[in-house]
Amino acid sequence: MRAPLQQIETSGELPRTADAVVIGGGIVGIFAAYYLARRGMKVALVEKGRVGAEQSSRNWGWCRQQNRDARELPMATRSLDLWQRFAPETDEDTGFRRCGLLYLSNDDAELAGWVRWRDFARTAGVTTHMLDSAEASERGRATGRTWKGGVFSPTDGTADPSRAAPAVARAILKLGGSVHQNCAARGIETEGGRLSGVVTESGTIRTKVAVLAGGAWASSFCRQFGFRFPQASIRSSILSVSPGAEGLPDALHTAGVSVTRRGDGGYTLAISGRGRVDVTPQQLRFSSQFLAMFLKRWRSLAPGGLQGMRSGHETLRHWRLDQPTPMERMRILDPVPDQATIRLAHARALELLPALRQTRISASWAGYIDSTPDGVPAIGEINTVPGFFLAAGFSGHGFGIGPGAGHLVADLMTGSKPIVDPQSYDPRRFDASAWGKVADF
Repeated sequence: MRAPLQQIETSGELPRTADAVVIGGGIVGIFAAYYLARRGMKVALVEKGRVGAEQSSRNWGWCRQQNRDARELPMATRSLDLWQRFAPETDEDTGFRRCGLLYLSNDDAELAGWVRWRDFARTAGVTTHMLDSAEASERGRATGRTWKGGVFSPTDGTADPSRAAPAVARAILKLGGSVHQNCAARGIETEGGRLSGVVTESGTIRTKVAVLAGGAWASSFCRQFGFRFPQASIRSSILSVSPGAEGLPDALHTAGVSVTRRGDGGYTLAISGRGRVDVTPQQLRFSSQFLAMFLKRWRSLAPGGLQGMRSGHETLRHWRLDQPTPMERMRILDPVPDQATIRLAHARALELLPALRQTRISASWAGYIDSTPDGVPAIGEINTVPGFFLAAGFSGHGFGIGPGAGHLVADLMTGSKPIVDPQSYDPRRFDASAWGKVADF
């Protein structure tokens, strides 16, 4: 069984013109379209498969400030406010709750790192509580263990990956925007060097501004018009268990396994950072740029197989705009989960939280997490094609910061005051010989 996802009915005939076009119906693209529509723009969103069907429904659902890299923290803070405001604004439910996130550890170095982040967070006005052994053991009493310490971030929370993107899509439709599923964008057209249209399998939409929020497909799409965007993806595997366990924290992280309560009362289980590297032409092309990232995280990664090659999302080939593309042959990236990781995560979770023995495995799935060389997303205008914007490379953080990222995209596309300083996300930083510090978290 694969990751659960609400199905929604979306728009029919493709519009011939739009004030703005959004390519990609993941959480970032869908929020960008929402905030554009709220400004009264005629917006059209095109999605090659189903809204939210790739990584936006395959993640933990955490919406956190805790342990964010300094470059992402302002966006994470604003995103939490936007998550909370969305339901009252739209009468649509993403499952967002500020339930607080709990981190437990018996590792002195890990605890020291959390203390350093706490001290930094104070300078940014973020509330996080370091827990001593007694406090950590009490908050983690469901484990039946004594812990050296931990962290509790009370203002952080979770949303439901199975219904968040569909809920935002319904809000766009209420505002008069259009959302088109099973409609792949094949490329773009320009006039006088500026964007003039988005070419889809169902026709061309004339527009002066558009954004590519294509997740793991973004780099191969950019290659079609000569823009070099270094991007690589990791296959991450997750499972969920049925309802039946009582008295557990809503969201718990340990070095061994992380556990998150789902909207149906079950739990998602995952091992943080663990993944398979599936070889692709794009992985090889950008390997030197990702050396620093690999050296920092190699302990969590293992060699994969040829799934990525077969999926086509990291191809180096060029395609014609009047013929089917790899995106139409692979509507939804649905890689096979790594069963060794699934078994290990489940075993660790049962050992950590005995109450989970009252549950059964209900689903397991995998997804491709797309990353940039520094682990920070690329958000901004592509300088070689004025009017065309990029929002990709979210490195596993896109769901939690999706509202803020979408808002920033809408700000940049409309020339409004940015919700956060966009400088750290500028895609032009990849033109330099070095990309700066690899994100810590």
